[in-house]
Amino acid sequence: MENYLLEKETYEIIGRCMEVHNELGSGFSEIVYKDALEYEFGRHGILFEREIKYQVKYKDIILPHEFYADFVVFGSIILEVKTVSDLIDQHFEQTINYLSVSGNEVGLLVNFRKPKLQYKRIILTEE
Repeated sequence: MENYLLEKETYEIIGRCMEVHNELGSGFSEIVYKDALEYEFGRHGILFEREIKYQVKYKDIILPHEFYADFVVFGSIILEVKTVSDLIDQHFEQTINYLSVSGNEVGLLVNFRKPKLQYKRIILTEE
C-alpha cells in the first residue's frame, strides 16, 4: 500500500471531524461545525489557524479578490468545511484554488450534511 503526503495528519483531522459529526449530527450550519472543530483542535493540541486570507498575485499586482480558507491545520493542510446536500465540482475547484494560492499541497473537503461524514482528500502536485 502506497503512503501519501501528510497521511498521519490528514487521518488526525478526519478523526476530529468524525468526532464532531458523531456528537452534533448533520443538521447544523457550517459555522457550528467550524466552532466545534476549533474546540476539538485546541483540546487535542492540533496546530490550526482559522479563516486564513489569501491574495492572488498576477504579474506585478495583487488582484482585488481574496480567498478565505476555513482552516489551515498543521501549518500545511487546507480544511474546507461544507454543509451541502452533495459535494459538487465547484467545491473541489474552490479547495484547489486555496491550495494554489497558499502553496500547500494537501486539502481536505469535508461535508457535515450527510448522515455519515463525507470527506475527500485533495493532493495538488506540480507536474
